[in-house]
Amino acid sequence: MSIESVVSSNTLDFEGIPSSYYLLGLLSAFENRFQAMADSMMKEISWKQFFAIICINMCKEAPTIRELSEVLGSSHQNVKQILLKLESKGFVEFREDEDDKRKQRIVLTRKCRNFCEKNNEMSMKVMAKMFEGIPEKDIRTTIKTITKIEKNLTEAV
Repeated sequence: MSIESVVSSNTLDFEGIPSSYYLLGLLSAFENRFQAMADSMMKEISWKQFFAIICINMCKEAPTIRELSEVLGSSHQNVKQILLKLESKGFVEFREDEDDKRKQRIVLTRKCRNFCEKNNEMSMKVMAKMFEGIPEKDIRTTIKTITKIEKNLTEAV
């Protein structure tokens, strides 16, 4: 059932809920739906594993687990579990840092790059469909809003 269907149904009462609470619930429900859809499309790996790959790929140099945890906004332990699953599937390797032997850097494998290339067209089609009819300025406003909410959250704790 879509978020729109849930909201328009008579099964829930949204009366009196502040818009900020509604937005937070909407983001959480969207994330769950998006993750389920992405998991079903990827087959080989989960959305969380793919998101880790995306973030590793965006790093200017191969990240450490601590660095990747900061980017993902997740605990070291959770990121380590995601990476161990990716390593067992042959998607990432851990390599010793050349300057500091205590650090391990995360590197994407050829198998991972082939997987990304193979799924790139499908991914682009899904993204285009998902953002169809949404003006770029609205997307930028949403990014700015979520970034500000996250900043306020970190300052509150």
